[in-house]
This record gives sequence, C-alpha cells and structure tokens, in this order.
Amino acid sequence: MPDTEHPYMQVAERIRRRILDGALQEGEKLPAQRELAKAEGVSVATLGKALDQLQVEGYITTSRKGTFVANAPEVAPSSYDRITRVLRTGSVLAEGESMIVTAAELIKPPQYVAELFDLDDGDQIVRRQWHTGKGQQRTGLYVTWYPAHFAASVPELLSMSRQSSPGILLKIQQATGRRIVSGRDDIHSRDADEREAGYLGLRIGAPILAGAHRLWDGQGVIEYGEWCLPYRLAVGYEYSFDAAPEAS
Repeated sequence: MPDTEHPYMQVAERIRRRILDGALQEGEKLPAQRELAKAEGVSVATLGKALDQLQVEGYITTSRKGTFVANAPEVAPSSYDRITRVLRTGSVLAEGESMIVTAAELIKPPQYVAELFDLDDGDQIVRRQWHTGKGQQRTGLYVTWYPAHFAASVPELLSMSRQSSPGILLKIQQATGRRIVSGRDDIHSRDADEREAGYLGLRIGAPILAGAHRLWDGQGVIEYGEWCLPYRLAVGYEYSFDAAPEAS
C-alpha cells in the first residue's frame, strides 16, 4: 500500500493490517486510546481520527465499554490485501481463515485466458479453484491461472494440499525468480450462477461482487485470477495519485 499523506491514515492502515492478518481477533478489545496512541507514536487526536476511519469501514465498533474489532466485519480483503499478505507473511489467509482447493490441473485454457498469457493454440495452463471461509461463513470463491511451465519449478501448483496452497504465490516468486511489479483489478456486481451459489452458500441468482485481477512483470502475466464474494461483503481500496501534472 502506498504511503499516505496524513498520519491518521498511516495509523489506520497499520491497525487495519493487524485485523486483516488476524493479529487482532474478532471481538478483541483495543487498548485505551491514550495507550494505543502512545504505542503508535501519535497524538490522541490523530489516533481518534484513525479509529473513526476504521469504524466507517466496518473494521471496529465502539461503545461505552471501549473499542472492539468487529465480530463480523463487512469489509473483505481486496486482491491487493491478499497478495501483499502472502508476500509479507507467507500465507494468503488471515488468522482463523481456511482454504479448500477443489481443482488443481493442467488444461487447455479458454480463449480469453490464452490471450492474456500470450499462448499458442494447444498450449496448456495451470488452473486452480479454491474457496475460503471463516467459521461458518464463506468469504470467497477463486479461480487462479498460471503459466504451465511454473509447475515444473513449483509442483504445489498441481496439488490440492491445504498446507502448501496458501503460500503458492510466494513459492512461485522464490522458485522462478519472477517478481510482481504491477497489477490490475476489475470489479463488478452480478447474480451468482449455480456453481458460485453452491460454494458461497447462497441462493442461485443472489447478488455477488465479482472481480478479476492480473499480476505481471516485464516477462508477462504471472497470475490471473477470477473471484466472487457474498453480497454482504464489500471491498475497500486505498490509492494515491503519483502522476505528474501535464505541462500547459
């Protein structure tokens, strides 16, 4: 995540990361504001603005008893959150979150996927399908695609093991020497089809948030993913504008 201009946004980002990574558990009470402000190295006023931001986003709740991590936050981790988490911690999952891989195979890709990876007719690609959950809640359904030759260096790509799967992207970078330098997400809302509804525990036709992401370096696409989230979850992004103004 890029650095933000305002100190309170930097504090909000640090606390948000701890919640998403599971270091702060659902229902956990945060320290008193003076204590937390001291730990973060900011004023109480700055911390208060950070907590206000996190409350608006749905990460925390406040009451007379104090400030708590939301028991059922409506904000889901974005693709950026998951990708940076696996590179930072070695796992795409937050604390308490689980993953079940339902497909890991070499197949002939659909035409649009072949074009993304610049493949020739007859070339194969690695396709992985998996879903995540936390307790009884299904948090997402994903299909991720990788160049077929990655499987020679990272055999876990064709494994459905729960132990190795959360760190696949980090293993790819370590084994191939490829490094993600850019990415793009595209998100839209639509109705769930039969497959998606079954995995997410929804009725067919229920509204979902669907998206796709691409990660690449100078050699081409490293990972392409398609995913969908239950309607009760929302995704938030933070960004900065680094482009220089055009000369008049």
